[in-house]
Amino acid sequence: MSFEITSYSERHFTGVKALWEEVFPDDPPRDYADISIAAKTKEHPELFLLAVEEGRVVGSVMAGYDGHRGWLYRVAVVKTHRHRGVGAALIHEAEQLLWALGCVKINLQVRGANQGVTAFYQNLGYVVEDRISMGKLAPDDPLSLRPLDSSRRS
Repeated sequence: MSFEITSYSERHFTGVKALWEEVFPDDPPRDYADISIAAKTKEHPELFLLAVEEGRVVGSVMAGYDGHRGWLYRVAVVKTHRHRGVGAALIHEAEQLLWALGCVKINLQVRGANQGVTAFYQNLGYVVEDRISMGKLAPDDPLSLRPLDSSRRS
């Protein structure tokens, strides 16, 4: 199977949405594709990469950069394409873009329920660090207060 790494464009929206719904089925509303993609395309849209095979989105990675450190988000590969180099290729390309911007360190987080993927990242040179991950939602974030609406997921 042959895939290409490309930057996100609007024509990919439906494919990315389907990918994320498969890979991240329990996402809160603030992480839905329509919200996340709209926000990402306003800041460093060139750091939103996809793996595409025969017109189908089979993988994604969003990278972020704050002028010092980089982050990898939304690393996802459809189940039918895992263990075929798709995720590694996406991460490698995102790393190259971040290094070219002057990034000195790239971070990522793994959800507790998905710790099995840590070996994948370790094989790519990432190490588990002694950190506590913390977060805070904006007080006026109405999406964080709404229950999951299953009609938005289809």
